[in-house]
Amino acid sequence: MRKIIVYNVISVDGYHTGIGNDVSVMFPMMGKVFDSYNAELLLAADVHLMGRVSFELFQGFWPKVAENPASDEWTDSQRELSQAGRFVKGVVISDTLKGHWQDVSIIRRLDAYQRLAELKRLEGKNILITGSRTLWNDLLAHDLVDEIHFLIGNLILGQGVPVFVGKTPKSLRLIDSRRWEGSDNVLLRYEVNHASA
Repeated sequence: MRKIIVYNVISVDGYHTGIGNDVSVMFPMMGKVFDSYNAELLLAADVHLMGRVSFELFQGFWPKVAENPASDEWTDSQRELSQAGRFVKGVVISDTLKGHWQDVSIIRRLDAYQRLAELKRLEGKNILITGSRTLWNDLLAHDLVDEIHFLIGNLILGQGVPVFVGKTPKSLRLIDSRRWEGSDNVLLRYEVNHASA
């Protein structure tokens, strides 16, 4: 069975974004390590699962990198990440998203749990979620998330949007930790202990 893997950068004090869901406060923590690990995860995935807000944020940036990868505007790690995502199908969970995008499917929220459970049973690589805090917290509460990978940044935000929402208790098992030379970030990989196990 394929896995749903969540990957997010978070502050040391457990915030997903800043006040008003301001993602720009996370940029100092992201950089090369965030992009290179994201590329590593994308190469092991064939589906990138997103909520509408994250999808629209990604659409405002990544197609520009893909269209002109040689531009001096992009870092090497952004180019690597753009290339890694070329063969990964996008799936967006949304009731309001309109339009048509190449290689992107839209699943309505009412159908999401069943469709994602079915998708997990199909042969294939991992299903990756980046960003999309509301979506993955909901999927975690419904026992659909298999692993959570947190890149702990080197900032204490003091306030903002917390990484976890709701009160569904979950037991996690630490399966790996990693550091990179020259980086103050630490990666923690957790396996979700499923209620059905």
